[in-house]
Amino acid sequence: MKTRNNGERLVPGQKDTYRRSEMEFGVAADAYRSDPTKRATRNGAVMITIALAIVAFALMLGASVVLASGLTLMGILLSAVVGLAVLSSVHVCMDWERAVIMRLGRFNRLAGPGLFFTIPLFEFCTLRVDQRMNATPFGAEEALTSDLVPLDVDAVLFWVVWDPEKACTEVEDYHFAVALSAQTALRDAIGRASLSNVVMRRHQLDQELREAVEEKVSDWGISIVSVEVRDLIIPKELQGVMSLEAQTECRKSARITLMEAERDVSEILDEVAQTYNHDEVALALRKLHLTYEGMQDNDSTLVVPSAYSEGFNVKADESKSL
Repeated sequence: MKTRNNGERLVPGQKDTYRRSEMEFGVAADAYRSDPTKRATRNGAVMITIALAIVAFALMLGASVVLASGLTLMGILLSAVVGLAVLSSVHVCMDWERAVIMRLGRFNRLAGPGLFFTIPLFEFCTLRVDQRMNATPFGAEEALTSDLVPLDVDAVLFWVVWDPEKACTEVEDYHFAVALSAQTALRDAIGRASLSNVVMRRHQLDQELREAVEEKVSDWGISIVSVEVRDLIIPKELQGVMSLEAQTECRKSARITLMEAERDVSEILDEVAQTYNHDEVALALRKLHLTYEGMQDNDSTLVVPSAYSEGFNVKADESKSL
């Protein structure tokens, strides 16, 4: 029995479902994430809140001891209440965070970054929104193109939250909603194009996906920065056929290029033949040049037949004219 990365066991019937989940929602991409110890944490902000609550508890307890001339149960309870009130009303947001503050169930304001306060029991932090760049891997397994070819696509979405209020009040889980919207747009874009267009128009596919996802999530206070298709996986059954098709096209192009070169050479040879046809002296010099080129790279003896040597001789009448 196989197990997942987190140690959970898989039954045989869940194999395909888990593989699809990895492809669609980026579970497999966790292997590429950075070391958790190198990421920014909120431990310091939490420690500040706890420290202020402890200080408030200690001060209140000390004041009760002075006023009551001793440690009493009422003083301890009152100090605990004050400490809990400080703990629930003092908050610290990091520079990239914004806190959505609700007052009696209604949106009141956005708080942060830095130190801010809320009214105990009346105000509370509903959500802390991270306004840094988010990278969401997503994909589509066996998405059908317009020519009914199943295609596996792996992509990544870069987006930011520009309005934390809308992200909190307009959608329940904006991270999950953005991933689903991107996956739906990806399947729709692939279904409207053939396999060759998807492979050759990756840049246009990225732009089309960004516009489609932006149209869906802009009302949620989210802006899409870019969409990048990382990999296109063609079924193995079609890889051999497409390879043969590509080889055929390459051979066709090579033969056309060769024939064009032969045509150019024949045209040049025809021009040269016309020139030598009217100038026997130039033809004789060309023969001598060809003979020299054939002998200069190797030490050899040229045996010239008598009929061939007559071509180097100039007629008596022509020599007199020269």
